[in-house]
Amino acid sequence: MVSMFSLEGKNAAVVGGASGIGEAVATAFAEHGASVLCLDVDIAGALDTAETITKMGGEADAGQLNILDGEAVTAAFESFNVKKGSLDIVVCTPGVNVRKPILEYTDEDIDRVLGVNLKGNAHVIQAAGRIMTPQESGSIILFSSIRSVVVEPGQSLYAATKAGIVQMVRTAAAELGPSGVRVNAIAPGVIDTPLTAPIKDNPAWYSAYAERNIFKRWGGAREMAGPTVFLASEAASYVTGTVLFADGGWTAIDGRFTPPGM
Repeated sequence: MVSMFSLEGKNAAVVGGASGIGEAVATAFAEHGASVLCLDVDIAGALDTAETITKMGGEADAGQLNILDGEAVTAAFESFNVKKGSLDIVVCTPGVNVRKPILEYTDEDIDRVLGVNLKGNAHVIQAAGRIMTPQESGSIILFSSIRSVVVEPGQSLYAATKAGIVQMVRTAAAELGPSGVRVNAIAPGVIDTPLTAPIKDNPAWYSAYAERNIFKRWGGAREMAGPTVFLASEAASYVTGTVLFADGGWTAIDGRFTPPGM
């Protein structure tokens, strides 16, 4: 059974590998034997993650990537594929959240959230799928959120995009599955990452989120690595088109909170 979770001989591109969940996933992939390419707009952070992996005896490289640039996404994946001989796993973790009432959203806000969360993830699916389809294997993993099914004030566009990611994953799974490519999503709950860092500045808000899941605490980025390794590995060989909720039971008990100022 242990070998089912092994990623030995696999080549994995992790978009968002500079920090947070992406960094944790990249490191976990290397620990399970994969050769990892850490991609991020933050090239310094991506290089740091790759260096950490190398120091622990793993194999990693890094590159700068903005997923809004579809041609750049394609070029990064194709280069890695040519260099390594295959592209077996692709994970995309970046997301943007502008927390404000929907009536206060500007066109710039809308473009920013929709751009990264939907357009960017679409680019990742396209670029990965075009390589994995002819090789007749591969696992693509995107990151949705509990906000795909439960919302709160100030989460309108973010929630819409996270639900959109679920539908992209399901459709891509249906289209790419006959070629042996699996596509899945992970839906985290409240996770301590740079994206949620502003909430720490408000202790009442931070504590309220902790109280609204079963474990009464926030999750750590490292706790998202296990579910991702599972979906990337042969242990999930019959899993596609699905959403794995890693939310501390938030959606089970319907935790909710109205943030201050909303």
